[in-house]
Amino acid sequence: MIDARKEGNKLKLVARRGRHSFFDNVYTSTAGYSSEVLGPAVRVHKGDEIAVAVENSLARSTTVHWHGLIIPSHADGGPHNAFAPGETWQTKFKIDQPECTAWFHPHPHGDTARQVYSGLSGLLLIEDGTGEGLKLPRTYGIDDIPIVLQDRSFADDGSLYYEDAPFVTMMGMRGDVVVANGVWAPVVKIPLGLVRLRILNGSNARNYNLAFDDRRVFHVVASDGGYLPRPVPMKTLLIAPGERFELVVDFSKGGSAILETGADEFAPMMGMMRDRASDAARILKLETAPELTVSDSTLPDVLIPLKSPDSTTSLRRRTFVLNDHMMGMGMMGNSGMAINGRSFAMNRIDSTVSLGSTEIWQVDSQMLAHPFHVHGVQFRTLSLNGRKPPEHLQGRKDTILIARTAEILVTFTQPATREHPFMYHCHILEHEDAGMMGQYITA
Repeated sequence: MIDARKEGNKLKLVARRGRHSFFDNVYTSTAGYSSEVLGPAVRVHKGDEIAVAVENSLARSTTVHWHGLIIPSHADGGPHNAFAPGETWQTKFKIDQPECTAWFHPHPHGDTARQVYSGLSGLLLIEDGTGEGLKLPRTYGIDDIPIVLQDRSFADDGSLYYEDAPFVTMMGMRGDVVVANGVWAPVVKIPLGLVRLRILNGSNARNYNLAFDDRRVFHVVASDGGYLPRPVPMKTLLIAPGERFELVVDFSKGGSAILETGADEFAPMMGMMRDRASDAARILKLETAPELTVSDSTLPDVLIPLKSPDSTTSLRRRTFVLNDHMMGMGMMGNSGMAINGRSFAMNRIDSTVSLGSTEIWQVDSQMLAHPFHVHGVQFRTLSLNGRKPPEHLQGRKDTILIARTAEILVTFTQPATREHPFMYHCHILEHEDAGMMGQYITA
């Protein structure tokens, strides 16, 4: 954990190659941010200005996108912020949004999927004192546990296996091994009492249906952009690539529980992908340890005030259709991935919005379910498939899984220029790389 305040609000990271053991005594070539794989969790505080320097020690150009941050486009780390091997990218941004769990990862066009798959991802925790005031579990690594979920495939020699094949572009790379924080089936020691799990789906394409083996109830207290109005009791939770949820689980009676994932109901049905795309898997075991200090945490009935989104006024509406013309991929010189029939182009602006305005975006998926992400905002979900979204999806979001159609309410508070436009795209990374992405600027 890096606390930015303790470093003078100066954050230095190195994107570099590494060697990491996902399994005992088997080492794999990976990449990480100042680490063998993944990166440090970075804690920042609302109101602070953060100076960032990222050195590229990789063999290819990269970027660092601050996924979930509401900051100007020049600091967002999208494809237009690419920097070459040996270069250092420097930027500054002010933290001006509520407490939440965000993350950072590469975003170079055409190479995002491979770079994330190699291990380049890290958590970014924004604090403003809300969680402390609510007395939620907050001792990082003890009763406040980060969980970065990813799936990987390995060759016989232990190296990461990534397939260059049309069906991977169509369906996204889906591994046959699920890892948590870069480890297969870890055992995590926890104290008696309440435990918070900060869960990020950092996979390229796989959705996870999370539950405990004893089917205990847990409470969802936060989503992408921060706390919900109240804890939402659940027994299963679907989390799509790019999404984050914070759960509070009661271990006051001691014992242990295994967090597992059921089958991905949105996995492709093609036989070549089905075995590894949909299998249930054990993720990690949480085991109480009497020697760990019990915190004074609680689970309040009410978390924060959050107004219901108001879409009754006259607002501009836009429609985005996520096109995955899979049968035509590799033919006629196009990838088959597009939004509104247009595959991504670096030099084309697709939408212009008014700075400070609010719009309703209708987003339609054609064949597969697509996790849709918008840079530079936290939106509210008005409807999913024509219905009011479930309670745990009614908070601030930047990524939402769209099986058929969704309406989101988006307010644009950050400037975006032609030199550094904001992105909106599918967060199946292979779809993004293949062109299911658009660009918007503010005026």
